[in-house]
Formats: sequence, C-alpha cells, structure tokens
Amino acid sequence: MYDYVIVGGGSAGCVLAARLSEDPDVKVCLIEAGLTDASPNIHVPAGAAKLFRTRHDWDYDSHHEPFCADRRIYLPRGRVLGGTSSINGMIYTRGHRQDYDSWEQPGWSYDELHPYFLRAEDNERGASAHHGAGGPLAVSDNRSRNPMSDAFIAAAIEAGYSANDDFNGPEQDGFAYYQVTQRDGMRCSSAVAYLRPAVERPNLTVETGVQVVRVVMEGARATGIVGWRGDDTVTIRAEREVVLTAGAYNSPQLLMLSGIGPADLLTALGIPVVVDQPLVGQNLQDHPQFWLVYGHNQPVSLLVAGEERYQRQFAEHHSGPLSSNGPEAGGFVRSRPGLPAPDLQFVSLPVMYVDGGLGAPSQHALSFGAYVLQPRSRGSVTLASDDPTAKPRITHNYYADEADLRTAVDGVRVALDIARQRALTPYTERPVSVPASDSEADIRDFLRRNTQSSYHAAGSCAMGMVTDAELRVLGTEGLRVADASVMPRLISGNTNAPTIAIAEKAADLVRGLAPLSPDLSAVTSH
Repeated sequence: MYDYVIVGGGSAGCVLAARLSEDPDVKVCLIEAGLTDASPNIHVPAGAAKLFRTRHDWDYDSHHEPFCADRRIYLPRGRVLGGTSSINGMIYTRGHRQDYDSWEQPGWSYDELHPYFLRAEDNERGASAHHGAGGPLAVSDNRSRNPMSDAFIAAAIEAGYSANDDFNGPEQDGFAYYQVTQRDGMRCSSAVAYLRPAVERPNLTVETGVQVVRVVMEGARATGIVGWRGDDTVTIRAEREVVLTAGAYNSPQLLMLSGIGPADLLTALGIPVVVDQPLVGQNLQDHPQFWLVYGHNQPVSLLVAGEERYQRQFAEHHSGPLSSNGPEAGGFVRSRPGLPAPDLQFVSLPVMYVDGGLGAPSQHALSFGAYVLQPRSRGSVTLASDDPTAKPRITHNYYADEADLRTAVDGVRVALDIARQRALTPYTERPVSVPASDSEADIRDFLRRNTQSSYHAAGSCAMGMVTDAELRVLGTEGLRVADASVMPRLISGNTNAPTIAIAEKAADLVRGLAPLSPDLSAVTSH
C-alpha cells in the first residue's frame, strides 16, 4: 500500500516521484515498464542514435497516414527510466508565451507556469529573469560545435534571418545553437536529474520491468494498479491517488483499458465501462517534420565520432562529436508577415538522416529541415484490442488540415534558400533527399512521401476535455494524468522541458501546495 502510485518513469514520472517523496510522511511508488537506464548509449549523447527499436523503445508506428502517401510513420518512445528524455535529442526549448495562454486553463498561463520552468532549471549561464540555476535539470551550451552546425547558422543569417543566442529569452525568432539538457557533456534525463538523487529515500519505491495493464477502479475511484512482470501479476494499491505519466500514447491507452473512454469502443472490445468519456485519446497532435539531406566529401559528420581521437577527447573533456545531441543548431521562423509568433522551427543535424532515423548513414552528409509548430490537424489514439500488450492504434493525420501543408511548403522553400547560401557550399555538394524541383507540386509530393514525426506527441488527455485544470480525470476520483497528453494545444517547440514543467506544477497540485508566484523573476535551488 502506497499513498501515491505513479505509472510511467519518464520525463514527468521521475519529477513526480522525486517531488512527492520529499515529504517523508508519504509513501510513493514509481512504476516503469522498461528497465533501468544503465546503457552507455543513453548517457553518451551521440549514442542516442543506437537506441531506436531496442528494448529501450516502445517502438510504435502510426497507422497508415492518409495525407502522407498512406505511409506508416515510426514513433519512438522511451521504454526505460527517464522515458523519452533518455533517448531524445536533448534540445531545451519551452515554446512561445501564446501557446500556454491559448490553453485558457486556470493556473496554466505562461506567466503562471514560468516559475516552474525556473524551479526545474540549472542553467550553466546562471540565473536570470528567463532562467533558473540550482534546479535539478541541467541545461548547458552545446559542446560539439560541428563545423556544419556553424555553417548552417551562418547560412541562415546570410539568408536574412537574425541571430538569437537564447530561444527561451525575450524573443524566439532567429538562429543559433540550441541549449541542451546535458551536465558536463553527458545526457541529463529526468531520471538523472530527479530520480537519481531521490532513489535512496526510504519512502520511495521504484518498480522496473512492470507493465501496468489497468488502473483498479472501485466505482469511480482509482485505488491502485494491476501490472505484469513477465508472467507474474503485480497488484499495487494507492491510498490517495494514482497518477498516469505514461505519455501521449500510453496514458490514453491505460485509461481505456481501465474502462474510461468511448463507451461504444470499450463495449465492442468487451471492456466494462466505468466512465463514458469519448474524448480520451482524441485531440492527438504532433509537429510534422521534413528533412533535406545533402552529401559531401568533408570528413566532419558524426560518422567520425567513433575514431580514437574523438573517443579520447570525450573521455578527457566530455566534448567533441560524442557529446553531440544530434540536432545541434536551428532556429525559429515566421513563414509570412503578420504572424504573432514563429510557425516553423528549424533543426540541423551533422549526419545523414534517412528513414526516420532508422537507416544507417552511408556517407558524410548534412541534414536539416523544419517542424510545423502550430498544426491544426488532429489525430487519435484508440485501442486495437483488449489485450494490454497490443500496441495502440495511433493516427496523427498529418496534413489533414490544408493550412499545415501550406506552412510545410513554406518551410521547404526557406530550407532550400538556406541551402543555396555560400556558407553551406562545402556541405551541399550532392542532393540526397530533396524535392524534384521547387514547384508547388513537387514540394507537396516530397512532403507527403518524406514527412516524419518530430517525436512531440501531445494532447490526447487534454485539460478541459479529459481532465480538469488540476489534472484530475473527469468523472473519477483519485486519478490524474500529468504528462504531455494534458496539453490542450501543442506548444511551439520541443516538448521535454514543458513536460517537466507540467510535472513540477502537478506535484504541487497533488500536494495541495499554493502555486509558485508568477511574479518570481528567478528561482534558485528549491
């Protein structure tokens, strides 16, 4: 018996476990389907490329995407302590102020959430009005500094865009290196940042290798979970609350397996209906992303990372190619005048990126492209079976709304313009994956056949639809969701930092603490 049972030891779950167990009078259990984060490929930043479709990945694919040439698109998700923060590209961005204000949920405006970003953060640049210092999550400047990343930034400035040394500062627009969630050149996942310092507390239990198959509901109240560890059934009871932090695909799946979801679907699958909630799994969002790839003869891509000199550099200084987060540089662009905020985010990767990250690089290359930041298209997560081990049916519906495709076309044109700049001449010798021409038809065809996920799934248990503003699942007691799935609208940037901030605030909501004051300008160690 525990006071709180947290399902999912990822970006949000590690935060909740650490914060709730700060109170020695409560007992907390964190449950993770995967194993511990012991693999060196997790902690050496450039090793992330080797984690896809391994035991550390849920290895999901979308269903056939009707507006993307009917392709199934690879959707990696971390199945390990730290969750996707243990396998992601480590970019630290928060999105735009208007994203949070547009949620129109009490307590979740940008000004109200900003103190939680600061509380989480330990930025090596120090505390300021826009950054925290002394928090659990290390945020650092990039230590790789690949010459192709330098050239990409220079080419964007040659193309007329501004420089911006802080995408989380006063303005989002412009190009630069991204800050990353690393400490001393090593990955700083939520497991490293939050769980590792807390794991020895006697009131915190971490269960790994347990796949939760349903929340135990007694009437409308959540009283625990049932899970499977191999062939054994595990039952864990919660005296106060069950909190789902399993992510935008698995949290709605677990709700439906527990009888909370669309009654017609649950009845058809033979799952007893506890709460008829047709919006569970709906409102799914992601940033559709395209990549342009150019081959060249300069021996500077991440293919050289395994060379002895670079292994020695990393061992001695934790810098160089092995410290690369992958998408080292990029920027934010408004595709047309008059927009209130950027609608495209660019990323540049100093290696050949093919087949959604699943293909092996065959030559030195530069890859760069953009996300559509405010997609209007909506998808869904539904059950394909009542068997909890069956993967959920995921459809993102990328480009279902014509406006998203229009923005992506604009993004390709910006990318092609950057590619033509003098600074990139040494690295754009051979087009490997680019549109057949710059015509509208060819760009649209390229996008439909080459768009990938940005791995930023959100919105499938949204506040105001599935939960209230305190993240309590509507129609239930003792049950909350606290991960990226609660975002009513996807934020304009990478989702890891916002998910951690959501979990920081969720911890205060669960504990009944007063919210941090939005008047705070900087926060040190909490």
